[in-house]
Amino acid sequence: MKLQQVLSSLNQIEKSKFINNLDKLCAIAESGNEDVTKTLEKINRQIKEASGREVTQLFQAIANEYQQSVKEQLSLSGASVALLVNILTRDGNCVARISWIEQLYSRECELLEKTSQQIIADIKDSSTEGFDRPHRLKIFKDCLEVAYNNDLRINRQANISDDERSVLNKLAYHLKISHDEASAIEHLSNPVKAGKETVDECLQYLREIGVIFINKKSSEVLVPDEVVRILNDAQGKELADKHVLRILRTLSDAELSNILKNYGQKIRGVDRSEKIRTIMHCSTSIRDVLTTDLFDKDINVSKRKDRLKELMNDLTIDSDRLGVTLDDRVRVIFNSLNQSIETELNAISVTSYKDMYLALEKRFSDIYPNGENLSGRLKKEFELEDNEEISIDRLRALSITPHDILYTLSNDEVKQVRNSLELSNRGNPRLAILEAFSNANDKLIENYEALARRDLANLKSVGIDINESEIGLKFEEATRTIFEGLDLAVDEDLRNRINTAKDKADIIISISDDDVIIGEAKTCKNGDFAKYSTASRQVKAYANRCENQGARVAQVLIVAPSFSEDFIESAEMDTEVNISLLTADGLKKIYDAYKAKKKPNFSPKLFTKGGLLKAELIAKNL
Repeated sequence: MKLQQVLSSLNQIEKSKFINNLDKLCAIAESGNEDVTKTLEKINRQIKEASGREVTQLFQAIANEYQQSVKEQLSLSGASVALLVNILTRDGNCVARISWIEQLYSRECELLEKTSQQIIADIKDSSTEGFDRPHRLKIFKDCLEVAYNNDLRINRQANISDDERSVLNKLAYHLKISHDEASAIEHLSNPVKAGKETVDECLQYLREIGVIFINKKSSEVLVPDEVVRILNDAQGKELADKHVLRILRTLSDAELSNILKNYGQKIRGVDRSEKIRTIMHCSTSIRDVLTTDLFDKDINVSKRKDRLKELMNDLTIDSDRLGVTLDDRVRVIFNSLNQSIETELNAISVTSYKDMYLALEKRFSDIYPNGENLSGRLKKEFELEDNEEISIDRLRALSITPHDILYTLSNDEVKQVRNSLELSNRGNPRLAILEAFSNANDKLIENYEALARRDLANLKSVGIDINESEIGLKFEEATRTIFEGLDLAVDEDLRNRINTAKDKADIIISISDDDVIIGEAKTCKNGDFAKYSTASRQVKAYANRCENQGARVAQVLIVAPSFSEDFIESAEMDTEVNISLLTADGLKKIYDAYKAKKKPNFSPKLFTKGGLLKAELIAKNL
């Protein structure tokens, strides 16, 4: 969930700690940062009265100072806070109930204790003097104990300083000690405290330093996406777990075995799915995996670079530069995956996402008729609460994309799903599934006018299988897709924030940092659209809610198959809100003309002229 969306869902008290920290950092950063000064002046230096959009802009201006502050405070916070941060930054945990976080924390404490005792047993049972895994674990354990107890010698509280931790991290790297093993060994010297009280204390500490928000009404902890990225960086985590899983899914069995061998893990009699689970559980460095671990030792740098190029193709990473060195190519992969969330969520409409999820759910039950279902798989992979109902809105709030869902399925499972959907066997099966549901929306756009006029017979004749009750929603989705195809900034976050259970705006288009267009898509079966009083009441309510969110409504744009003369006249005479009208066939003409041009010249301000817009003239002058 984006920071702006989080801020808009909370009251002033729940936002207060974050705002206070932001205020302090602004005072420090302002002297050398013109962007901070400009943003502060824009809100008259009244941060507490600023909108969620304005606070987000301020946060972006001081992101570097915020990151440094968070790193410093987390380094002094202790093992329990570190464990909780690790939990909160995992996929699916950025919005979670406190009671569920307590369960996850208890589970992690038990696992940490079990791993610690297993390491002690492995060290004791080792009889060799060679440089095997138990010997490496002992070396790291001895060094960590020295670092932890150094302060006791000078009569200070035992702690591991930043300098000492950086040395230990480098030592773990060269000894091939995984992150989980290092945490378990540290637990032996500096035990993580268990219990509900510990979780409460840690949550309050993280709230005090402006890292998390707590919604008291729903008893939920919220960590904005922007903060998750900063926390991952503080933990030395270069990729989210879901992106690491994507990479592992594309590797061969032999390459997975090479990775396990490098970390002293068992490979004989271990199937592919178990290999992937073990690597994920060990929290191995994905950078090491891509540069050394997956290769045989005699593979030269040139062949390693070629393998990463293949990997980019497998991951459908489209980049202008592949990178010259091995590190360059790793950087391209990391940057592409870290920046992929927005692109992937926008690549397929919300309706197509829902259709894909329902289709996968049905095919999944065919694969496992008496066993696991898709929602259960997602709850397991993303640590979602057992009694939580899976919805597309919830998945989007957690930044879980259609790609992420498909990568929770093994390669064999996704091929079975592809075959059951009767798709081509060529190419990437996950991409084939995504394109199939994306193309379904393209067919709706091709028949956009029939959709607007609710012409069910015409839609059925061209192979669009749709119920009459779904036409309104499909028209809304097709309209949104057309606006996105015109390269307009469709703001789903703001739309979700202003929508209520009763009234839901169809489309919000951002035309500047502060100005928006409210779009309404109306179908009409017979004759012209004539319900002005109902439509105007709706859009005025949406406009008020947008204003409350700090967004100025520059225009309302209503799209319908056609409009009655009375409707057009009422819209032109309305003094409360600026309304533009556009026919469905007119919007389709503009879209077709835009797509036909190599460098079309189009501005959303063309929709702000008011009254019935002349689509032919707009299309002609693109």
